[in-house]
Amino acid sequence: MKTTPFTETHIALGAKMHEFAGYNMPIEYSGINDEHITVRNGVGVFDVSHMGEIWVKGPKALDFLQRVCSNDVSKLSIGQAQYTYFPNGKGGIVDDIIVYYFESEKYMLVVNASNLEKDWNWLVKNNTEGVELENASDHTAQLAVQGPKAVEVLQKLTSVNLAEIPFYHFKVGDFAGVKNVILSNTGYTGSGGFELYFYPEDGMKIWNALFEAGKEYGIKPIGLGARDTLRLEKGFCLYGNEIDETTSPLEAGLGWITKFVDGKNFIDRERLEKEKAEGLKRKLVKFELQERGIPRSGYEIVNADGEVIGQVTSGTMLPETKIGMGLGYVNAPYFKNGEPIYVKIRNKNIEAKIVK
Repeated sequence: MKTTPFTETHIALGAKMHEFAGYNMPIEYSGINDEHITVRNGVGVFDVSHMGEIWVKGPKALDFLQRVCSNDVSKLSIGQAQYTYFPNGKGGIVDDIIVYYFESEKYMLVVNASNLEKDWNWLVKNNTEGVELENASDHTAQLAVQGPKAVEVLQKLTSVNLAEIPFYHFKVGDFAGVKNVILSNTGYTGSGGFELYFYPEDGMKIWNALFEAGKEYGIKPIGLGARDTLRLEKGFCLYGNEIDETTSPLEAGLGWITKFVDGKNFIDRERLEKEKAEGLKRKLVKFELQERGIPRSGYEIVNADGEVIGQVTSGTMLPETKIGMGLGYVNAPYFKNGEPIYVKIRNKNIEAKIVK
């Protein structure tokens, strides 16, 4: 298995380790519930160095990204980031990613760890503009510092005024005595915070400084288990669960990053415009169980008559409220008419309520 600059530290701290996307990664330390609550109310640190980073450079970089990405990359200002996805030419999704606009003719793509090789091959295959592509993943480490207390901890360690960096914007500056750290006001938890990108050799210096600065705020390392429950609680898609090569981005609720603007002839544009005009056959919804239970991926969603109308893609019991909630695809018209839906758990139909 691959390692990150922090793997030995995770093991020394007693983390439960498991393979993820080819990496030996921490799943939990003090427990998923405790770690979830730490991020919601304080500050936690995620090792996300397994994520992939790809540079796109050259005079045709924007033209290339406008074609392979669903969102309108031309709207970015330097220092801004954007959530988008790669349409796969068959109505599905290669990956969901973040585009960072660094300077004229220079962008960084942050991709899912499990899709790095596939994404790289896809970009190379579709590089008809002749842009310069560089896979910098092995030379880039990343920590996500998340939670309502994150900025107070981070500000101790940098001269960059973090309050001046809006959501989905970034700056490059000093951090914990390390130069050229990317400080990005992004994250996957819905609790605020920053993601830090740096060279792997600077990893432990930054890690140690973070935990020293965060002592008074009860800072803790957080594993991938709580990362999943945090994103689920907010209704964020996870590639491989809610979205994949076979799922429609429009049905997945990603219409807001699918831009049918003049002059942007992205892959699958005609297909997706047709799908939108004809109306969606199913839709990804977030739901909460109305009695005790835990919805699991693959469980059937049924109507009042017990007919299968969908399937759960992700589910959990929320650590703070102890409510069973999940995401899943539901067929029309059940995703919009307010009728009750039910999740089939051990041959019992548990009523669920669709929520925002």
